[in-house]
Amino acid sequence: MTLMYLTHLAAYSVTPAEGEVFKKFNPELQARNLALKDERMKNYEAFLQELKELSKSDKNMWVAQAEKQKKMKEQLLENEAQEKALQLKMREEMKAEARGMRDQIRAEARGA
Repeated sequence: MTLMYLTHLAAYSVTPAEGEVFKKFNPELQARNLALKDERMKNYEAFLQELKELSKSDKNMWVAQAEKQKKMKEQLLENEAQEKALQLKMREEMKAEARGMRDQIRAEARGA
């Protein structure tokens, strides 16, 4: 029992504090670490929120995650299809407008 406490005490006394480790980084790494800290915290919070949502399901967490990924993939494919359709429609409208202008120019040239 005493040995267990001694090993924990030894590990605690040997482990440096977070600030001590950070101070040993070169200034460039410190600046980059501080710049990305907010983004990492947001990602971590989003991850925790997602885990909480998945844990509310009656299904196994892995199954729920797979279903969520499948839905996201389907949504992405649907969005891509809509975007392609919109681009095609815009292209056709531009062609029609160009044809109309071309016909108008030809008509003016014949009339002049």
